[in-house]
Amino acid sequence: MASPLEGLKVIELGTLIAGPFAGRLFAEFGADVIKIEAPGKGDPIREWRYIYEGQSLWHSLQSRNKKSVTIDLKSEEGQQIVRSLVKEADIVVENFRPGTMEKWNLGYEQLSEINPGLIMVMVSGYGQSGPYRDKTGFGSIGESMGGIRYITGYPDSPPPRVGISIGDSLSALYAVIGAMMAVYHRDVQGTGEGQMIDVALYESVFSMMESMLPEYDKFGVVRERTGAKLPGVTPSNTYQCKDKKYIVIGGNSDAIFKRLMYAIGREDIADDPQFKNNQGRSKKADFLDEAIENWTKSIDLQPALDIMDEAQVPAGSIYNIEDIVQDTHYQEREMIQNFMLNETDSLKIPGVVPKMSKTPGKTQWLGPELGAHTKPILTDYLNMNEEKIKELQDKGII
Repeated sequence: MASPLEGLKVIELGTLIAGPFAGRLFAEFGADVIKIEAPGKGDPIREWRYIYEGQSLWHSLQSRNKKSVTIDLKSEEGQQIVRSLVKEADIVVENFRPGTMEKWNLGYEQLSEINPGLIMVMVSGYGQSGPYRDKTGFGSIGESMGGIRYITGYPDSPPPRVGISIGDSLSALYAVIGAMMAVYHRDVQGTGEGQMIDVALYESVFSMMESMLPEYDKFGVVRERTGAKLPGVTPSNTYQCKDKKYIVIGGNSDAIFKRLMYAIGREDIADDPQFKNNQGRSKKADFLDEAIENWTKSIDLQPALDIMDEAQVPAGSIYNIEDIVQDTHYQEREMIQNFMLNETDSLKIPGVVPKMSKTPGKTQWLGPELGAHTKPILTDYLNMNEEKIKELQDKGII
């Protein structure tokens, strides 16, 4: 099947998570993604977490379908190579501190003179403007300033982090969304115009904060940590079962709430007028949680799940990665895929999201070795001869 982004050329400049994750999303759906890395060690993520046969498994996933080219961006000749590649590019993704690209003569104003239709995605901690522009920003800081850390966890404990780099990942999603809207503006609407896409880590997180801002504005409410509860949406919580396992139940719509109460034998609550809507239920959230957990503690997890399914009440257990791998639904939807590393050795990798009926994304290859595509890219894209390539290698520029 055809890939939806086939023919789209993306230059990825950046390291670690936010920018490279955006590059991964483009690459999964067929874009030609050239990842520019520094000669020597390349992207630090190549050495993060578990190493298998000399390569980080995280890098294997993060850089799937990309082409790795090593160029010293601090050198004038290296910068000229990037400018030459940009002439034919659709999108440049970078996640350096604001001002870095300009220092290297690779800023938007400089590159758009070469390629007026260029779309440049800039991901940074605080954005390209404002008093914090030049501060060092990481995903963890964006999560803290964006509001998600403050409301995560329990009120009697320090705010924990989510166990993944959620701030970086959200920013990558916004980066891709912004870039594709810009492509639509340029190509489908026929303007031919490129533009800058300014993505700030803290803003990406802040945009997920639901109704926190208007609630503060009109009622002075500062949402606090509430553990597994979802404040103001009742009932929605995590409950312990008889076998000490946990079930998550979301019974917060009016119709589902009634079905939930009937399923656990609390018809008296189901038919009580004070609980007919969410506003009334939220006033007595603790009472309702206690009633539900009295039931869950009398039954093991799997029977509880079966009863909830029968009653059409959203419920689930809390999966670890082993649970995910063994789950038949994950398997049926090809979210657990086996990619052959060689003739005998395979690696489990996540499937591609979202599912597209006509132009699905796919894994063509895992993260390549550092600089694996430098020579073919310089030869095929820039018509560079062997002598020039060797000269650049000898100088340490590639």
